[in-house]
Amino acid sequence: MPAMLVAAGSLAAAFWAALHLRTLLLAAVTFLFLADYLKSRRPKNYPPGPPRLPFVGNLFQMDFRQSHLAVQQFVKKYGNVIRLDFGIMSSVIISSLPLIKEAFSHLDENFINRPIFPLQSHIFNENGLIFSSGQTWKEQRRFALMTLRNFGLGKKSLEQRIQEEAHYLVEAIGEEKGQPFDPHFKINNAVSNIICSITFGERFEYHDGQFQELLKLLDKAMYLGTSIMIHLYNIFPWIIKHLPGQHQTLLATWRKLKSYIADIVDNHRKDWNPDEPRDFIDAFLTEMAKYPDKTTTSFNEENLICSTLDLFLAGTETTSTTLRWALLYMALYPEVQAKVQAEIDRVIGQEKHPSLADRDSMPYTNAVIHEIQRMGNIVPLNVPREVAVDTTLAGFHLPKGTTVITNLTALHMDPKEWATPDTFNPEHFLENGQFKKRESFLPFSMGWRPLRAEIVEGKLSSLCCVRGQHLLRGQNDQSRH
Repeated sequence: MPAMLVAAGSLAAAFWAALHLRTLLLAAVTFLFLADYLKSRRPKNYPPGPPRLPFVGNLFQMDFRQSHLAVQQFVKKYGNVIRLDFGIMSSVIISSLPLIKEAFSHLDENFINRPIFPLQSHIFNENGLIFSSGQTWKEQRRFALMTLRNFGLGKKSLEQRIQEEAHYLVEAIGEEKGQPFDPHFKINNAVSNIICSITFGERFEYHDGQFQELLKLLDKAMYLGTSIMIHLYNIFPWIIKHLPGQHQTLLATWRKLKSYIADIVDNHRKDWNPDEPRDFIDAFLTEMAKYPDKTTTSFNEENLICSTLDLFLAGTETTSTTLRWALLYMALYPEVQAKVQAEIDRVIGQEKHPSLADRDSMPYTNAVIHEIQRMGNIVPLNVPREVAVDTTLAGFHLPKGTTVITNLTALHMDPKEWATPDTFNPEHFLENGQFKKRESFLPFSMGWRPLRAEIVEGKLSSLCCVRGQHLLRGQNDQSRH
């Protein structure tokens, strides 16, 4: 009898333990789902979007290798202002020219901030030009614009640097003796030398091993930045940061890039003369010296490194990518290349250096360059913004802190705006043989941030017409021989 009582007691204890464990698990799961529901609740008049899964949101409904194309399917179904959730992060995507103009022109102050994603926070910590907001961004933007203009941005001196670099690039291509080669890093080197002459005070030879390593690191960072592990890191940083993967490689790559810039800054300090700044870094060091208490200003070592990297990135990647698209389209459309070559020969000739003053006399070449940018679509969803204050857009309520993404792909592929949106067609920018500006052409968005803080990106990309003209002329000179 006592043995039976002991056995019954043991069975009851085991049953209670199992029941207790299941209760705890059920309570934990219920709590997590409730927390997810409360976090994902949206205010009245929030934009529509596809149904979300608990915890992951719309993560598995996106193809991150071609996210700009995946977004277009949701736009067709839900309209020009849609909501997509990734984990607990909610993003609003804006399409159509009227809405983009309303957000970034009429309501620009409401959309002026950058969202701070975990990965960017780990690398830049809200420093620099691209990922900063508030007072830091205002100070760095104002200083960068003033300094870059002092060193030639928008002036004749910068155009001369571009002409000289175009000559070096044509020479480097000539060294290939007409054999097939990958132009990627030659173009990167040429383009980056323009911004390097302003930020570092010097240009680098195409065979400079250390500089080639810097360009490869930059290229690697851009490639890794689109991987699925980066998106997962930003959504679940507390888990992913402990795992191996491409996110760890990306973090290591950015550390090397920052270390490279830090070494250049240290070298500048050795012969720095506050009264005679040679470049952006010298000017920044002079500005830093005005603020002994670094807690009251954004002019510190970390902002110098991050702002220099931002300028280097903005002055290299976009223009280089545009030029590579240009080479591809000229190869794919030889009849277009022939017309461009004929216009170059007629307006510039074989001896004169191309200049921006020639652009108005070359409507076809100008149209081709704009069409390359439209079809190349190199910033398809733009750099995200963040809502600074509660805002109403197109009747939808966007709470403070909402991430906003600009759908430039939809704008540049809109059949209502373009006669043949999916086809390379320079006639999109021509009317009666003259160049025609198109309001729906926004390769770098609009508003304060792209036209002011990121003016280097737009300016240097627009100057690709000079490089493009010289490069095409160089290629055809080769073919004649």
